[in-house]
Amino acid sequence: MSSPIKTSGGSSVLLERGINIKQLLLNKRQQSRKKDFCEFFAGIGLVRAGLIASGWNCVYSNDIDPKKYEMYERQFGASEHFHLEDIWKTDEVVSKITEAPFLATASFPCTDLSLAGRGRGFKGKHSSTFFGFVKVIDSLKERRPKLVMLENVTGFITSHGGSEFTSAVKALADLGYWIDAFVLDAKFFVPQSRPRVFVIGLHKSQDCSSVTRQSSIDSLVNPWMDIIDRRPSALRPDPLLHLMQTIRLSTGWMAFELEQPNQKRSKLEDLIDLDNNQEWWDEQMVSKHYDMMSDLHRNRVDALLAEKGIHVGTIYRRKRHDRTYAEVRLDGVAGCLRTPRGGSARQIIVVITKGKLRMRWMSPREYARLQGADNFQLVEHSNQNLFGFGDAVCVPAIAWIDQNILSPIFELAS
Repeated sequence: MSSPIKTSGGSSVLLERGINIKQLLLNKRQQSRKKDFCEFFAGIGLVRAGLIASGWNCVYSNDIDPKKYEMYERQFGASEHFHLEDIWKTDEVVSKITEAPFLATASFPCTDLSLAGRGRGFKGKHSSTFFGFVKVIDSLKERRPKLVMLENVTGFITSHGGSEFTSAVKALADLGYWIDAFVLDAKFFVPQSRPRVFVIGLHKSQDCSSVTRQSSIDSLVNPWMDIIDRRPSALRPDPLLHLMQTIRLSTGWMAFELEQPNQKRSKLEDLIDLDNNQEWWDEQMVSKHYDMMSDLHRNRVDALLAEKGIHVGTIYRRKRHDRTYAEVRLDGVAGCLRTPRGGSARQIIVVITKGKLRMRWMSPREYARLQGADNFQLVEHSNQNLFGFGDAVCVPAIAWIDQNILSPIFELAS
């Protein structure tokens, strides 16, 4: 049996028993909303690779590096939505964004926030381009995205005592976004140690049941604090937690209920090519790097040489106390992929089997696999591929964030 419901205009509609009016309205809004996103500092497009599987549609991509664009185009095909332009050219960038995307992502340069940047922070010309992104978002006005996501190295929360992180989240809050932040390591998904800071901003115009907002008044009952206090320490480590508890935002902090990822990942040896067709070093080159090891690392290698089986690891050359060391990692996880500047930042494969030691440079295809982009279309130049992947994000890490945060917000926000 149906019951007539009078509308404000005097007409009547039938409300079937069990139908939730609020849910009907929400479904209608979702149907009219497009799952569009803009990708700033796009690089070779691995953020896009992590989002498109769930239906996100990239309507604008921006980067300033033509070599990265060449890789982007090789993978995704030629597209009018890619804009090869300086982020600081606000009017040109904004003119290319013709609709209102729901999401904007920004993997802004980490150079000045890492050791390589010599502590310049936002005073450096690279990482300070974050504020070029802020200016673009501000200039979009009514087309401002409902959701933003930043990604950078963990130096983002430690540089200058957290002052860069503070400046960044306050800038987003001043544009009307509530903020959450967490650290996610690629090692949960692939055998690569790659912790990265992610900042999520949800516009104040959006109401979302999956978000717990910080209370504006002091209270003995504080659901937001309860969530971040019981967080997995790997996702919200103490330095980040301290910043979230002390930084005052014009909007406020919010929190998502996050559990530490728990999924099966590939083994390092499964992603490394062990056949004889690889460019293995000659005995002289292997001996040189063996001699560069510290006693601790050399003893570990010697012990494995005496064992049976195959042991696969990685080596980084690092300068310590005016001496270059070959530091071996044999825990089944590769070190963080980096761009190959001067050779020493490129990772080395080490294989120990049947009393024999083999070494070579890690290949571009192996870089791609360790970023979860196994079938990415490589270009002809090896270093170009290595730079592209060394500056990129881990695809399954982005997919996990999408599954747990981005897509649920799109579906639930109103």
